[in-house]
Amino acid sequence: MSDIAVVLPDGSELGVPEGATVEDVAYEIGPGLGDDTVAGKIEGELVDKATPVSDGDRIEIVTDQSDEYLDVLRHSAAHVFAQALLRLYDDAKLTIGPWTEEGFYYDITGVDLDEDDLREIEDEMDEIVEADYDIERVVYDRDEAVAKYEGDNEYKLDILEAEAGDDEQISFYEQAEFEDLCKGPHVESTGEIGAFRLLNISSSYWRGDEDNDTLTRVHGTAFESESDLEEFLTMREEAKERDHRKLGQELDLFSIPTVTGPGLPLYHPNGKTILKELEEYGESMNEEYGYDYVETPHLFRTELWKQSGHYDNYVDDMFLLDVNDEEYGLKPMNCPGHATIFEQNSWSYRDLPVRYAENGKVYRKEQRGELSGLSRVWAFTIDDGHLFVRPDQIEREVDDIMEMIYEVLDTFDLDYEVQLATRPDKSVGSDEIWEKAESQLESVLENSKMEYDLEAGDGAFYGPKIDFAFTDALGRKWDGPTVQLDFNMPERFDLTYTGEDNEDHRPVMIHRALYGSFERFFMVLIEHYDGKFPLWLAPEQVRILPISDDELGYAHRLKNDLEDADFRVDIEDRSWTLGRKIREAQDDRVPYMLIVGSDEAEAGTVSVRDRQEREQQDVELDSFIDHLETERTEKREEPDFLD
Repeated sequence: MSDIAVVLPDGSELGVPEGATVEDVAYEIGPGLGDDTVAGKIEGELVDKATPVSDGDRIEIVTDQSDEYLDVLRHSAAHVFAQALLRLYDDAKLTIGPWTEEGFYYDITGVDLDEDDLREIEDEMDEIVEADYDIERVVYDRDEAVAKYEGDNEYKLDILEAEAGDDEQISFYEQAEFEDLCKGPHVESTGEIGAFRLLNISSSYWRGDEDNDTLTRVHGTAFESESDLEEFLTMREEAKERDHRKLGQELDLFSIPTVTGPGLPLYHPNGKTILKELEEYGESMNEEYGYDYVETPHLFRTELWKQSGHYDNYVDDMFLLDVNDEEYGLKPMNCPGHATIFEQNSWSYRDLPVRYAENGKVYRKEQRGELSGLSRVWAFTIDDGHLFVRPDQIEREVDDIMEMIYEVLDTFDLDYEVQLATRPDKSVGSDEIWEKAESQLESVLENSKMEYDLEAGDGAFYGPKIDFAFTDALGRKWDGPTVQLDFNMPERFDLTYTGEDNEDHRPVMIHRALYGSFERFFMVLIEHYDGKFPLWLAPEQVRILPISDDELGYAHRLKNDLEDADFRVDIEDRSWTLGRKIREAQDDRVPYMLIVGSDEAEAGTVSVRDRQEREQQDVELDSFIDHLETERTEKREEPDFLD
């Protein structure tokens, strides 16, 4: 057989026979690695070790020492759950059971379960793990695979039709009497699952479509050891206390009442104060890097979305309405409006780059079952930027955008991961355009020595992107800043500029966001800070606590002086004890408290207390204000007047 070449993580090429599998590649690298191979990654996608490779594929080998091993183990835990369920409930019908960042879930129907039933299922899972059944991949002809589910499980038949495509060989996985349609990968045996827990039950829709059947979703998690599981469960309990939905209510930041509709948050004054500070911070960076602000309406005729390509690729996620027999759509993205603004003018090569910015509200019709607090909503605001550049300007502009993103990450001290997302199945543009765009972004990452993962097929429909993902209090990943290279929309809108040769040339469009969306970024910050926002973000920065009503006049004079310095200040004037006033301010996460009694009023000073319960007496107000101004300007994370 003729050889093909695959690309290894270090960039080197390895020749293997045509038809070779991931496991074959591992053995070519070294016999020890082949023996240890659990699974593989082809172009960033986790696959079974029996998956064939193709010429030019980028290959990674997954062993039990790899980060991806936990995903494989959790996938196998989902099968253990399904096997235990069928042993206990003959009428249960299985649909899908993937791994997730927290663990796994399995969607089922045909049986009513409640939380009390989970312990019995766990006991049966224990027996399956203890039995240490081999997990074996078997392949059936398509007709055989269809026969297994025909007349019995329409969901598995749907999976066969939608995901197996024209494949004539269909993979299943077996462990003892249990068998499931599955692409894998899996661990070698059930005994490798060291610890697991079924967490809770929720509802879902088949294929995530609320017009389809309602299913029962059982959530679980699994680890290699009991200690890892206990650490996760402890973190999970702590994360409940930091949940942005809980803190959002306690701190009066936002609400999503039923009467307004799902996924449509209302921001209360405290929440809007924080959002305004975030907006001003983003605007200061945009001004520094030469962006001009524009504004686009909330809806357009769908002709615009057809021209941009959103209608064909995004229509299921759009809110459409009929106006005087014309179809309009609430905008799911701001970029077509910005492209249209650029198209309204004539541009010379000297004018480029042109940089537009907009804090633009957009609307996406997420499935109701996927909506959750501010993490996934119908209406959200993107701190959008779109640049129109000459090809020779791409690298410099992307470098500048990356510097802006690094500043955001540094300011908020956020944990993050970086991914290069490549062409998805639904996309517009030629192979040549996509290859050029992907190589440009890959070059930027390589030159910056940035560690990144390849997310094959996760790009936007119009171009590849560099994505930054934030980690929340539970270790889950959420989309954050992004840089996207787009050679397609300029073609669709026939955007041009006049070059040095007096000929028309096509600009390149760059999409970027520094936060991602204000809603999701706000969610991450609420949980990241546990509601204890830095001084510059805090809705209430200082609370004055008069010991008695006799000091109210002095307290108001202090408040006026602090407000003159542009700080957000309140006075606690309720007839409470000082201890209760302090506890209330602590619960409200106020950065600083000023305690004033008769001694302070007479001396014209204050006693400063911070939310870390440190206190200093006889402080001159001017000295305190000077410190606050420095702390605000430097965007320090914690009060440090008393360090």
